[in-house]
This record gives sequence, structure tokens and C-alpha cells, in this order.
Amino acid sequence: MTRKRVENASAYLPESRSLNSLRVAAQSCEACDLYRNATQAVLGAGPVSAKLVFIGEQPGNDEDLQGLPFVGPAGKLLDRALADAAIDRSEVYLTNVVKHFKFEERGKRRIHKKPNTVEVNACQPWLEAEILLIKPKMIVCLGATAAQSILGRTYRLTKERGTFREHPWAACATAMIHPSAILRAPDAEERHRQYEEFVADLKQIKNKLKQCSRAAASSGRSRA
Repeated sequence: MTRKRVENASAYLPESRSLNSLRVAAQSCEACDLYRNATQAVLGAGPVSAKLVFIGEQPGNDEDLQGLPFVGPAGKLLDRALADAAIDRSEVYLTNVVKHFKFEERGKRRIHKKPNTVEVNACQPWLEAEILLIKPKMIVCLGATAAQSILGRTYRLTKERGTFREHPWAACATAMIHPSAILRAPDAEERHRQYEEFVADLKQIKNKLKQCSRAAASSGRSRA
């Protein structure tokens, strides 16, 4: 008997929702074919009270094996950059647009493969459910896939990086390069330059977050 294809993951969402119940339910998701080869679904990590949410593209090899986001080389670089920007990682929520690792095998290695539009759209209910539970003040998209998924298909990271806009999920939303892009830089000098720009972006985000938080608080008082 052929299994009926669903358009997205909505049918797999639990009725009672918490970050933990979402993580458990996501392990049964078959909304797209990525579940067939991935070790597990990887949802986000961080406090439900987080004011700041970072959204990347998808889990990588280390994330797929450990079941946690941003624990591989790109995640370690992000850790260092957050510390240099004086942003406490324990107070932010980290997640990805796509919850299963998409890859191709090259020998013994599993190499990242960009998810397509169907896979991104199939996974969106998981991401939206996470964000609606957290209710962050700001969303930061890491890389073009996340940026176009959250900010629209016409968003161009090279032109609009560092700009802020309102979003239905948060008071402010913006985008910056994914830390993996820094790791792919051709030489040490270029990696250093890109890293310094990355930290500068994070410092700008930290300052903007304060403004968004004050604006949200002011709006709340005016409605009271």
C-alpha cells in the first residue's frame, strides 16, 4: 500500500505543545524523504524564555549524530563569536529551518547537500511551532536558505545583510552569513576578516535587541 504524501509536517505536530514534546514528535516525521537517511530529527536547543533566536539551514553531520544543533565546527565558531560579542549562548535559542540532515556520501564522509524548497516548506510547521512557544524579540537568520525561508524568496543576503525589519514571529528580524561560510574561506587572512565582520554583526544585533525589547515593553504598557 502506498503511503499518502502530506504537504508538510502539520499532521505530525503534537496536540499538547512544549519544546520537549516537539522534539519527541519530530522523530516520527515523514513529511519529506530526508528522514530516510538521517539518524534523527534535530530540533532547537535553548531556553523557552529566549529573547534571541538564531535559525540556520539544517543540522550537519555532528548535529545529526548528537541530536543537538550547532555542535560541529560551525557551532564552535558561533560559540566563540557570541562570546566575543558578549552574547550569552545559554540565553539564546538555536535551531534550523530543516530538521533532518541532507547529505551525499563521498567515501566514508557525509557531505552537506542544500535542501530544496519542498523540503524547507515541509519542515516549516516545526520551526513555526518552536518560535510561537518562545515568542522571541528578535530572529537572526544564518545564511541564505534561512533568510529566504523567513524573510522571503526575494531576500538577498549580500545586499540586505545587517538590515532589520518587523516580522510576524518577532519584533525584529535580520540575517547574517552562516558561520560555516567563514570556515570555507580560502585562507587564514580571509577567515579572520570574515570573522571580525561576523562579530561586528553580532554586536549590532545585541544593540538592536535592546531597542526591540524596549519597544515591545513600551507597546505592552500602552495597551495595558
